[in-house]
Amino acid sequence: MILVTGGTGLVGAHLLLQLVQSGHKPRATYRTKKRIAHTKKVFAYYTEDHEMLFEAIDWVECNILDVYALEKAFEGITQVYHAAAFISFDPKDYKTLLKINIEGTTNVVNLCISKSIEKLCYVGSIAAIGDSIANSPIKESNEWTETSKSGYAVSKHAAEMEVWRASQEGVPVVIVNPGVILGPGFWKSGSGLFFYAAMKGPNYYLPNGTGFVSVQEVVRAMIYLMTSDIQNERFILVNENWSYKTLSGILAKGLNKKAPSQELKSWMLQLFWRFDWFKSNLMGKRRKLSKNTAKALAQKQLYDNSKIKKSLPEFQFDNLEKITLDYCSLFLKELEV
Repeated sequence: MILVTGGTGLVGAHLLLQLVQSGHKPRATYRTKKRIAHTKKVFAYYTEDHEMLFEAIDWVECNILDVYALEKAFEGITQVYHAAAFISFDPKDYKTLLKINIEGTTNVVNLCISKSIEKLCYVGSIAAIGDSIANSPIKESNEWTETSKSGYAVSKHAAEMEVWRASQEGVPVVIVNPGVILGPGFWKSGSGLFFYAAMKGPNYYLPNGTGFVSVQEVVRAMIYLMTSDIQNERFILVNENWSYKTLSGILAKGLNKKAPSQELKSWMLQLFWRFDWFKSNLMGKRRKLSKNTAKALAQKQLYDNSKIKKSLPEFQFDNLEKITLDYCSLFLKELEV
């Protein structure tokens, strides 16, 4: 039996859909029943028989920090997809990021070892990959340095170290390091905020760019890797190295808005993060732009996806622009409801 942690998140929901469509009856963890509705909504995007497919999931209430509840979720499990994580770039969430992403992964790893799990797939991030060397595309082997990294990046890197520990203790593992994951259904968090921002018709776009990938491609690669003989390897999952100008243009096209024409300059970002820090401390608001995030936006990051292509010839990336335009259509439909 397959266990999916974080079954109510963007990756977890789409992973569960692909698993049940393939005939599996997976078990999935959730923290509150209210969040299960997110997964059910994702199912409805793609298939008319979503109600029947959804019933194939064995839902278990479980916080990955609760070892007792997690151990119950592991009963009868042979494979694990660990997708549960806390995502935040607010410096105030640093301790929470470390606790959930590292301690939670440690709990998952310990149970994988003690239960002799056949294979573990961990959803990492390109944030846990080392920086570019001499402006060359970033590869899985790039050396990690913690200098000026966000709390999220630090937590994901440390969580990966726990997963590698599982491999040393006899559990076959695969790690995927997705770029910015584009997908529908979670519009008020993560990459979904790009759609809301584009809907406002902004005049400015962010500088430089990063790696992007669709959520369907991420889960498809995960399933391919888990059913292959590949083990104890990590893979960058990036479809396109887009500039934020390119992304803004595609979103504007899909949402019938005018594309922004001016780039946010570095000095503007430096000003914004300082103002954001002041506003956060004065009014108790959550941070929208941290110093480390502003620094990251000032750097152009390119990612090399050749390893996944060579390792899995059957896996192919799709037309990301077309997929993103489809997401825009789903977004517009939900605004009409």
